[in-house]
Amino acid sequence: MPERVIVVGGGLAGLSAAHTVYLAGGNVVLLDKNNFMGGNSTKATSGINGALTRTQVDTSIADSVKQFYDDTLKSAREKARPDLIKVLTYKSAAAVEWLQDVFNLDLTLVSRLGGHSFPRTHRGHDRKFPGMAITYALMQRLEELAENEPDRVTFVKKAKVSKVNMDGNTATGVTYDFGGEEVYLEGPVVLATGGYAADFSETSLLKKHRPDTFDLSTTNGAHATGDGHKMLMNIGANGIDMESVQVHPTGLVDPKDPGAKTKFLAAEALRGEGGLLLNNKGQRFTDELEHRDFVSGKMWEEKDKGTWPIRLILNSKASNVLDFHTRHYSGRGLMKKMSGKELVEEIGCGEDALNTTFAEYNKYAKGEEKDPFNKKYFHNFPIELDDDFHVALMEPVLHFTMGGIEIDDKAQCLNPEHKPFDGLFVCGELAGGVHGANRLGGSSLLGCVVYGRVAGESASKYLFQQVLNSSGGQAAVRAGQISLHIDPSTPGKVSVEWGSGVGASSTDASSSSSSYPSSSAVSKPRQQGQTSAGPVKASGGKSGDSEDPGKVTKSNDKATFTIPDDEYSLEEIAKHNTKEDLWIAVKGIVLKVTDWVDEHPGGPQALYSHMGKDATEEFEMLHDDEVIPKYAPNIVIGKVKGQEVTLEY
Repeated sequence: MPERVIVVGGGLAGLSAAHTVYLAGGNVVLLDKNNFMGGNSTKATSGINGALTRTQVDTSIADSVKQFYDDTLKSAREKARPDLIKVLTYKSAAAVEWLQDVFNLDLTLVSRLGGHSFPRTHRGHDRKFPGMAITYALMQRLEELAENEPDRVTFVKKAKVSKVNMDGNTATGVTYDFGGEEVYLEGPVVLATGGYAADFSETSLLKKHRPDTFDLSTTNGAHATGDGHKMLMNIGANGIDMESVQVHPTGLVDPKDPGAKTKFLAAEALRGEGGLLLNNKGQRFTDELEHRDFVSGKMWEEKDKGTWPIRLILNSKASNVLDFHTRHYSGRGLMKKMSGKELVEEIGCGEDALNTTFAEYNKYAKGEEKDPFNKKYFHNFPIELDDDFHVALMEPVLHFTMGGIEIDDKAQCLNPEHKPFDGLFVCGELAGGVHGANRLGGSSLLGCVVYGRVAGESASKYLFQQVLNSSGGQAAVRAGQISLHIDPSTPGKVSVEWGSGVGASSTDASSSSSSYPSSSAVSKPRQQGQTSAGPVKASGGKSGDSEDPGKVTKSNDKATFTIPDDEYSLEEIAKHNTKEDLWIAVKGIVLKVTDWVDEHPGGPQALYSHMGKDATEEFEMLHDDEVIPKYAPNIVIGKVKGQEVTLEY
């Protein structure tokens, strides 16, 4: 009997599941079809929701778990699944604090997004988007574990899973392709393969279930093609709410490439902090903090009226609060800073029209009159024409798929009889029913962490049960690794420790942050190189069983990373500014990314916006320096002439 859990998908849900299995004492193998883990989770820009968190208590935010549950239920509408929503909301504070305690993450800034009764969307004070900061912390830690405990943790990138292997009602493992070789891997399976908001393939789930959205742009990476949905429905799992596709109202339109199929998302936090949506007459047309589908619908109505384009504007107060966001979008050429006079010229509506819009809005914000769009929450007002603004063009975009595979509140995948398959678990965007008809902002990362942990717990329990019930000597050996501790000072509490030293408690196994080194140690980057793995050989598979299933190999060792001595001026770099010949300068070094754009986890578009330029500031916003020597050492071709190399490696 295999003594490992297989996790498919290296986004935040899969990473949360993998860490939970490890913390519970199990062994884990993580498979990802991309060359870089993180998925769409790294793109999340607003934060992670949590009700009754330490941060809320410390800042006197009078939220409650019940209110978060009610807000989510309302947003989910007729497709609400109270059992799944209860897990999402009632475990939210524990999820946020798990990230803080185990991974040393700062999540002490809180904002209110659309559809929320209280500020409850958490992010940090650092210079990174919360999705990247959170996901990268878990990714980095998993790599450390794979290097230091290869018998416990393995991950394989560029492993495209094609099939969940079944024996009757039981999942026995997966089949995946690695370098053209078919590999079988045995064990209980957690699928966390993401959604289908970029599924423009011949078997497109968008075209099948929401053909009206098929021609829209998407914020998703090209990997979000519904692989898990298709695999699971092939074995009889139930696809539910598949028509529930979220169209986010604020996709950033690049003036240089307005028809781009992939667009960057303008974080909902922009509207949460007081950003306004204006039509080409300089008028508001909706409550900017209404549910996403509602705001998108109002934007389409404006298009029908001929009052596009739509612009998002932030005054100087809102811009200062979201300085990181505005600088990031401006650096990509997607947002411009301008005076009030320039804003009037940009819109072309006349000064009187804007003055009227702002004066009326300030009355609503002060409570002197009621907002005709029923907006309740106002931040960073007054808005006055004699100010500086950050301005961007907006367009609704495909963003998230609420539809997915039917699960129960233990993240078990349900069969055609709506009963659990054995040994098969689903989490993240792949799981249907968690958000109903419409997802609240800030609940995507939350759903990944909460249900990733639930799936990890459920898979661990299943694994241990199978091991202990198996015949032969394995169960006895495994049982011999367990010691029970009864603490007389805590009546009724039993602690369980596995031979590896990973602790769990009968009260809450998933919250055992003490199983990792101290948080300060976790946050330090490794000094060794990237840990990766080739195919994990499974007995009985076509690949044979010549390799240890836990074996990993080191590559891209940072200690051996060197920067070529060749020097290039910024003028020379600027000449390489096409998709066929693309150079970028970062922190004093020169990157030739022409043949690497498809490997970039942020997608090609993120590189195209910096062709031939120095992208140091934008790089620092999203990445740690170590990502270049770890993941892309071969694209470094030299140094920037006249600049000091500031890349730390």
